[in-house]
Order: sequence, then structure tokens, then C-alpha cells
Amino acid sequence: MSERPEARSPEARAPRGFIDRRARDVVAERTILAAVSGVYERWGFEPLDTGAFEYADALGKFLPDADRPNEGVFALQDDDEQWMALRYDLTAPLARFAAQNWETLPKPFRRYAFGPVWRNEKPGPGRFREFVQCDADTVGSARPEADAEIIAMAVEGLEAAGLPAGSAVLKINNRKLLNGLMAAAGVADEGQKLAVLRAVDKLDRLGAEGVRLLLGEGRKDESGAFTKGAGLNASAAERVLAFTAAGLGGRGETLARLAEVVGGSAEGDEGLAELAAIDAALTGLGVGVDRAIIDPSVVRGLEYYTGPVFEAELLLSTTDEKGQPMRFGSIGGGGRYDDLVARFTGERTPATGFSFGVSRLAAALRAAGRDLSKAARGPVVVIAFSPERMADYFAVAQEIRAAGIAAEVYLGGSGMKAQMKYADRRLSPAAIIVGDDELAAGTVTVKDLDLGRALAAKVSDNAEWRAERPGQQTIPRGELVEALRRILAAS
Repeated sequence: MSERPEARSPEARAPRGFIDRRARDVVAERTILAAVSGVYERWGFEPLDTGAFEYADALGKFLPDADRPNEGVFALQDDDEQWMALRYDLTAPLARFAAQNWETLPKPFRRYAFGPVWRNEKPGPGRFREFVQCDADTVGSARPEADAEIIAMAVEGLEAAGLPAGSAVLKINNRKLLNGLMAAAGVADEGQKLAVLRAVDKLDRLGAEGVRLLLGEGRKDESGAFTKGAGLNASAAERVLAFTAAGLGGRGETLARLAEVVGGSAEGDEGLAELAAIDAALTGLGVGVDRAIIDPSVVRGLEYYTGPVFEAELLLSTTDEKGQPMRFGSIGGGGRYDDLVARFTGERTPATGFSFGVSRLAAALRAAGRDLSKAARGPVVVIAFSPERMADYFAVAQEIRAAGIAAEVYLGGSGMKAQMKYADRRLSPAAIIVGDDELAAGTVTVKDLDLGRALAAKVSDNAEWRAERPGQQTIPRGELVEALRRILAAS
């Protein structure tokens, strides 16, 4: 009789596109969310949390294979044979919620939301299948001032998250202007329209000359690969380029130049009027051109948005992991989407909103040298010498916690040296030593680990280091909390 093979241990591995995040990233994201949520609530937006799952048809994601609608989403079939999917953004659940509860909601309905979203897409560098988004939306107002309010609030939210004023700019365009441009340029074919928009979207990367080629017959890149162009004649191509170049100077100046290009078409004039109202509202809200501009080159999800669109771009100098300069680009965006709720109700319901990826914003801050994860400090560590004295150690830790300072007693089995190394790895601000001598004298020894780390860089001789015991002081037990507060304030 053959022996049964031994069961193989599973390989410890995270699924592709999903990452584990330690304190550095978790604390940075929590800091951002707390700051931005405070801004949204000051503007009168209420929090809303919808479930992780929605019915797949409500999300609007479908496969050609109707037996398993999981293209772009993670889907499963419930016991009633309905397909559910993890939400891929926070806007589709809002549309479902608004349609389901419209009769009982205050109108306009103003809400903000944050939470994880999931996308069943091929993962890659910086591209994950699960990430956190933060949105603010107004449903039920067709006024351009609702768009302006979202833009101004996004500006304030990004600054509250850690971006200094003027380090990011909200770029604003309007779908109706682009439609007016197509009419003025004589572009009616939908495929040709898409080719024009794709060319305009490459303006930052290819410059005006590269876009001119893509608007015409096409462009060959450095590798020799040829991209077929939109096929516009020279006059129409120049009109499109004049449109994209109109966004220089103040918002009023930009609108005047745009009127020369798209004015005269009904839809173009409507878009200009909406942008003029947004400009006036932003001026009243104190949002200048250093924080929000009209940029006709912004092309963002135009099959989805129905009017104004906006995109937040980071202006700070950033570096990659190797310290090389890099362009970070977009850190969030949004616009007006008046057709989304109508999927459920059949009636057009105006809506506008802004969304940013929390992880991406944290990465942008880190790349710009403004790392919020520095707040991810460890607790004060109470060194444990003797099992018989554990109750005394716990009493010290509890005293520290009662004062609002994080603290723990070391519960491993290692000696003094290893415990100090543990505290250092936890980025603890201080370690507390309460030996028999301290207990008898009513004192504690406080080792300022932050100061010790700073001084260590200046001392080259180990004997000198051991003799000085930098950052270490023995004080009366009653002065412990105040000493720790000074250490935390200094760090």
C-alpha cells in the first residue's frame, strides 16, 4: 500500500494587483481622508456609505459573454441567480442610491463618500485592482454654480490634504465647447470626432506639432510605428489647434479667445455661457487663476460627461524612486454627468462631482517631498526586565495612555538590547526604563530615541557614544508625562 503524499503548504503570496499596506501608507491615507472630509462637511455635504457590492446591471458593466458579466469588475452570482459585482467607482452606486431614494432626499442632494473600489483589470506598475477613492457630488442642480462649488471645494480639499496653495491647479473645459468645435471644423463622423479628441489629449506629451500631424494624415513615432490621423484638412486642423491654445492668461481672456473659435454654434455658445457663470462664481469664492483655469485641451471621459469637465494637475516638482525628475500629472478630476441617474428613472437628473484616488494623492505628496506617513510613529515602549515586575510596567504604560500618548509594554522574550532595537524599528519617540532602582526611588529613566537618532549621526566614536548616553535622563515618576510631551512636541 503506497503512502499518502504529505499535504503541501500553501505559498504565502498576495493576489496580483492587491497590496499589503503598513502604517506608513495607512496613516498617510487616513490623514488625507480626515482632512478632506472636514472640508466637505464644512461645505454642507453629508457622508454616504454604500455597500461594496452592486447588482452588475446597475453598474453598467457587461461582457459579450452574458453568462458571466465580469469584464472590468469582479462579479459573482447570488443564490437568486442575480449577478453582483464589487463597485468599480463611487459614482455608479450614488446614481443607484439617488434613483432608489429620490422622493425622500433633500434636493439638491449633496454627499461625499470614500472607500475602496475594485477593478478587474490587468495590474501593472502603480496600477492596482483595489484602491481608495474620495468623491463629492451634487445631484439635482443644473446650475453652473454647482460645478463651480465642486471645483472650489476640490481646491480647498487638496490643499487641506497637504498641497500648498498654488501647487495644484484645476483645469476646466466643457463638453459643449468641444462639440461646438467639431461643428465649426466640419467634423460630423463619430469615428473622426474620437480621433480628434485623442489627438488633443496628447498635446502635453507631443506638443502642437505632434498633434497637428495626428489631426492630419498621421504621425510616425521614434520607433517607426505609424498612428493614423483624424484626416482633417489644414484649415480644420488649425482651428482645433487654435482652440487648444486659447487657454493662456486669465479665465476671462480665455473665454474671449474661445468665443472666436466656437462662437456661433448653439452648443458652443451654451458651453461658453456655462463657463462664464463658473468663472464668476469662482471669483466670488476667492478662487483665482493660480488655483483654477479654463484649459480647452482637457479631454476627460467625454462619453460619460455632458457639460463642464475638470482635472486637477500637480504643479510641484516631483522625483521618482531613483530621485529622477518626473511629471506626476493628474491627481483627480470630475465633471457634469446629467445622464447617469436617468439609466434607472428614464428622466434626466443633473449631477456634478469630483473624485481623486487617495493612494495616488498620497504618492503625489510623497514624490513632492511632503510625506504624510511621517505621522506613522510607534508607541512609547516600556522596557520589561523581570517577569515579576510586569504589573509595574503595565501601570507605567497605562499612566502614559491615560494622558493620550500611545504606549506599550514589551511582551517579547528578549533582553535589553533587543528591546531597544524593537523600539527603534517601531519608530518609537521614547523608551521607558523602570528597573528595581527606579522603582525604589520613585523615578523613571526616559530615553529620547528621536534625539538619540539625531545625535548618533554626529558621533563617530563608540566609546564616546556609550559614555554620553545621548537623550537619556532619569526623572521623578510624576514628571514622566510632561517629559514625553516635550519629546513629542520636539519631533
